[in-house]
Amino acid sequence: MKIALTGARGFLGWHTRVLAHSLGHSVVPIRLGPSFDAAAARSAVDGADLLVHLAGVNRGTDDEVKEGNRVAARQVSDAVVSASSPPLRIAFSNSVQSGNGTVYGGAKESAGDLLGETARAVGASYINAHLPNIFGEHGRPQYNSVLATFCDLVARGLAPAIHQDKELRFLHAQRAAEVMLGELSINRMDDHVRTLSVSGAAEKLQNLANVYKDGTIPDIHDPFDRDLFNTYRSFLVGEKLPIRLTRHADSRGSFFEVVRSRGGEGQSSFSTTVPGITRGQHYHRRKIERFTVLSGHAEIAVRRMFDDKVYTYNVNGDEPVAIDMPTMWTHKITNTGSDPLFTMFWISEIYDPASPDTIPEEV
Repeated sequence: MKIALTGARGFLGWHTRVLAHSLGHSVVPIRLGPSFDAAAARSAVDGADLLVHLAGVNRGTDDEVKEGNRVAARQVSDAVVSASSPPLRIAFSNSVQSGNGTVYGGAKESAGDLLGETARAVGASYINAHLPNIFGEHGRPQYNSVLATFCDLVARGLAPAIHQDKELRFLHAQRAAEVMLGELSINRMDDHVRTLSVSGAAEKLQNLANVYKDGTIPDIHDPFDRDLFNTYRSFLVGEKLPIRLTRHADSRGSFFEVVRSRGGEGQSSFSTTVPGITRGQHYHRRKIERFTVLSGHAEIAVRRMFDDKVYTYNVNGDEPVAIDMPTMWTHKITNTGSDPLFTMFWISEIYDPASPDTIPEEV
């Protein structure tokens, strides 16, 4: 599919691009606001199978919020009606706050109404998704979600502070992206929404982090717990990613534990790799994959999707570490030694050919 996308540089935009990439779809970004180019926008939506409008203003003065969302929706509408071949489908990331009497809620409601009228005018189907609190990997602390703020604090060894305890409805960004792209019916969205108090969410996150301190995989059989755990792990990329394993050695040889899991599926595998050869070159949207070198020397490299920065880790079997691949980061392992490389792999799901969640992408 050809997908025209506003807000491509934002948090949900990044998740939507990852999902589109995993499905083999092409994405054409549209810039809105002061940098709007009417001709470029028209070209982006012309012949598109789907237009996804994610861009909006949720911070600023009342006038900035109201006008920013109005202008963005109008620019999208103008691009659609001026296209010689308008998109077949239009999806709008509305909010559960739409129409709640606030300036932001009113602005989102008006934008949704305009896009609905636009869709009817050009004969496109329309999804007006009233999204709850969206959380996920690489959310921006103090901005995108309270869970992003909590993950950042816990990853830095700090305790989350609860200023106002209330119940919130949470949806992972990949599920939201699936709704926007039509992979998940909007009528089934609530099946993936979890209602938690702010304090309950903080407690759940801290429990996951405490279990993971020594490399133990927490109980992630619940998809929400898995998604929250993966969100937390996205804040550990860098020097916190390798998990030091305790190696016991005596006259008989050596021993160290590779993985412990509190619950959920898991599958282990083992490989030998000759010098100079690379394995991997893929990413996962939900799976946790652990690399542990048992013998030999290797370089493990990871790169966040749509980013150029590559993190590398030099590892060996004499000083064993476990490295859990961050979700939506492509990764690889290369034998950098002169001897065969022995590597243990563990992944959090038993392989399912119908849903492999292993998407090719070079680091």
